[in-house]
Amino acid sequence: MNKQLIEQPVQEYIHANLNADVHKISMAKSPFPGITGKELANQIASRKKSLRKLPTWFNTKLIYYPALLSVEQCSSEITAAYKAGLVKGNTLIDLTGGYGVDSFYFAKNTQTVIHCEINEELSAIASYNSVLLQEENVQFICGDGLEFLKNTTKEFDCVYIDPARRSSSGKVFMLKDCTPNVVENLSMLLSKANQILVKTAPLLDLSAGLKELNHVAEIHIVSVKNECKELIWVIEKGFEASTKIICTTLNTVQKQFSFVMGEEGSTAITGIITPGQYLYEPDVALLKSGAFNLIAERYQLQKFHHQTQLYTSAVIHPEFPGRIFKIEEILSAAKIKKEKNLVGNVIVRNYPDKAATLVDKYHIKADDTQFMIFTQSSTEGKMIIRSTIIQHY
Repeated sequence: MNKQLIEQPVQEYIHANLNADVHKISMAKSPFPGITGKELANQIASRKKSLRKLPTWFNTKLIYYPALLSVEQCSSEITAAYKAGLVKGNTLIDLTGGYGVDSFYFAKNTQTVIHCEINEELSAIASYNSVLLQEENVQFICGDGLEFLKNTTKEFDCVYIDPARRSSSGKVFMLKDCTPNVVENLSMLLSKANQILVKTAPLLDLSAGLKELNHVAEIHIVSVKNECKELIWVIEKGFEASTKIICTTLNTVQKQFSFVMGEEGSTAITGIITPGQYLYEPDVALLKSGAFNLIAERYQLQKFHHQTQLYTSAVIHPEFPGRIFKIEEILSAAKIKKEKNLVGNVIVRNYPDKAATLVDKYHIKADDTQFMIFTQSSTEGKMIIRSTIIQHY
C-alpha cells in the first residue's frame, strides 16, 4: 500500500483524470516521485468503477483503491446491503473479507464483525478505508479466515464466506472446486455458528449445490437490472425441511418471487392471443429458479409455448418481477414482409433467426419504447408481436 497515493496533489490528479486514457497514464512517466504510472492508472480505473457500484466509497475523500480486479469482483453496495438483511444475530465473521464492502454492510446490522483477509495489502487497504468510512465495530485480521475460525475459541451468530473458483474456465463448477472448500469444512463451520451465509457465482447449479450442502434453509437468487449477480445459500444448524428459493430483483423497486423446492406449477399454454393483452418477460432471477410453470400459476398467466418463457394475460400484474409489454398487434411471418418503416427493439425467443439478422432483413429501426418480439405460439406457430414496454426490469 503506497500511502503517497493519498497525498492531496495526487488525489487531485486522480480526480481530474477520471475520464483519461488509463493505458496512456500507465505507460507514461509519473508526475509524482515514488509513484508509478501503473499505480496512478489503477487508482483512476478503480475509482471510476466505483462510481455506480460503490458510491459510498466514490464519494468519500482519500479512499484507497486496490487492484481493479478486486473492485470488479467485490459485491456492489446494493447486493451487500441485501445480504446484511439476511443475518441473524449480533456477531459475524467474514472469512473472505476482500475489499470490505460486505463487512461494511454487515456492521450496520450486527454489533461486531471480524473481517479476515489472507492478502496482506488488501487487508491493509480495507482497514485503512474503514476509518474514513467510520466503521467502528469491525475488527480486521490479516490471515487465513478458515484457519482463524478453526483455532479461535470464539463462537459467532453468523459466518459469511465467499469462496473463489479455482478455475474460471467453463460454465459448470461445484462448490468443492472452490477455495475455501465449504463442503469439506461445513461441519466445522456449523460448530462455530448457527447460521452460515455462502455467496456463490450465479452459474452454480441449484440442484448440484443442494447435493453438496446440508441444512440449506434458503437460496437467494439476486439480480440487478436483469443481470443475475449472485446466489446466497443460507445454511442453518439443524435445518432439515425443504429449501426455500427466493428470487429477488434489486431495481428501483425490490420484488420477490419465492417457493419451496418441490412445489409444482401446472402447465399453462395460451390459445389465440388477442391484441390488447399483456406480455410478460421474466427477470433472469426467475428464470434461474426454473419455476416456469409456477410463474404462470402464481400470476395467473398463460405461456405462449412450452419451450418459450414468455407469458400473457388479459389484465396487468405490476407485481410481476420482469418486463411487461402492451401487445399492440400480432403479425405473421408473411405479413411482416409487407410492412414498411418497422420500428422497435428486437427480442428473439424460440425463433429460428437471430436478432441482428432480423433487424437487417426487415430494416427495423431501434426505439426506446417500441419492441418487436419474434417468438412462437403453441397454437399459432411463428409470430411477431408489436408491443410497447410499460414496465422495465
